[in-house]
Amino acid sequence: MTDGRNLSMLMDFYELTMSNGYLKNGLGDTIVYFDMFFRRVPENGGYAIFAGLEQVISYIESLKFTEEDIEFLRAKGIFCEEFLDYLRDFKFTCNVWAVPEGTPVFPNEPLVTVRGPVIQAQLIETMLLLILNHQSLIATKASRIVRAAQGRPVMEFGSRRAQGADGAVYGARAAYIGGCAGTACTISDRDFSVPALGTMAHSWVQLFPSEIDAFRAYAECYPDNCVLLVDTYNVLKSGVPNAIKVFRELAEKGYNCGGIRIDSGDIAYLSKKARKMLDEAGFPNHKIVASNSLDEYLIRDLLVQGAALDSFGVGERLVTSKAEPVFGGVYKLVAVEENGKISPRIKLSENTAKITNPGFKKPVRLFCKNTGKALADVILLENERIDESSPYEIFDPEHTYKKKLLTDFSVKELQKAVFEKGVCVYDRPSVEEIREYCQQELSKIWDEVKRFENPHKYYVDLSHDLWNMKQELLDRYFHL
Repeated sequence: MTDGRNLSMLMDFYELTMSNGYLKNGLGDTIVYFDMFFRRVPENGGYAIFAGLEQVISYIESLKFTEEDIEFLRAKGIFCEEFLDYLRDFKFTCNVWAVPEGTPVFPNEPLVTVRGPVIQAQLIETMLLLILNHQSLIATKASRIVRAAQGRPVMEFGSRRAQGADGAVYGARAAYIGGCAGTACTISDRDFSVPALGTMAHSWVQLFPSEIDAFRAYAECYPDNCVLLVDTYNVLKSGVPNAIKVFRELAEKGYNCGGIRIDSGDIAYLSKKARKMLDEAGFPNHKIVASNSLDEYLIRDLLVQGAALDSFGVGERLVTSKAEPVFGGVYKLVAVEENGKISPRIKLSENTAKITNPGFKKPVRLFCKNTGKALADVILLENERIDESSPYEIFDPEHTYKKKLLTDFSVKELQKAVFEKGVCVYDRPSVEEIREYCQQELSKIWDEVKRFENPHKYYVDLSHDLWNMKQELLDRYFHL
């Protein structure tokens, strides 16, 4: 996320005012625990995809305050010199645990846990949320779109409609993690090895004296994989016939790999007609690509209508997650160390969805040993374990009368150590490895959970001890 830029000051101003206040009140070295989690899956989906951890690591490793930053803050006239000196000598020493990128995740479970001095843990809040909310949102949207394509490649084409340069670059990265085959964003290939893909725009066709001239010129440049945009003038009357002429000329030279792209019109109808024309011309293996403001619902409808499409280019509705462009992750204080003991903290609200789960915790996932499918997640207190040799009863925390007794299961801890005393200890996978891991983990989630409409609710339970801790705190503070 930094790319050499100093983004240490990209934070909500209250992070600084609170930190200054912590120091003045003698609390700056207090050890605290923060959880990052989200409350609801975008678009009422059944799961989300966690992404952006690599950029969080890079941000933390480069976190420093320059003299220019210090002078800017001094000019505000509200920060004490002791705090400005603290920022000048800032060093991150926290422990951080996080779920690996590409993991399917669910509401209210801690995705990132930070333990360390309160000022350090507080100052990273804004950037941590900014990075993880954005990339998790786009990875989740990409996963939905890729599933709708039913095995057909999906390419991310949204750079020109993204919210700024970082939205385009990191949106392409997240889309690849979510399952896209590649991106139109060249810099994402350079920086993250996300395959850059693309052919031509309508301007290419318009620049030449005729459509056939444009196609021939392109074929001469790229004979090995000649994909031609056929809707500049008329798809069926000129575009496809001219493409077929060029494919025949290429075939005579020994090249027999290519396809067409349709970017407008009734794509279902046009693709079926185009497929017939290509087949009859002797090019059954030439592909048909569709683009033009697609999303998972339009792709699903096109396939239901029998559209003869081999791949999709998806732009603005993917890179901006247009239907719901906010992920909604939050970062909340959950515990404080007092006299060597961990003291839980809770946030209450009349909106029950905003009541937090207190304490130093860890999420685990239970898998059926027979099918390999995920059965439920359980949030445990840090020192708790689940015995795989004994039956385990889980509840839906929102409806405690709903319960299941699990047997013959295995347990996997979801979080991994990322920083220990400020030093990164995480083995950072490549984006390709993250993408593969995402597909592997998604295959362990039941299809019913992955439905677009009315997905099956995946259980995220609280351990018995955590449940009791939460109830004790609720009883204590609700009676104030």
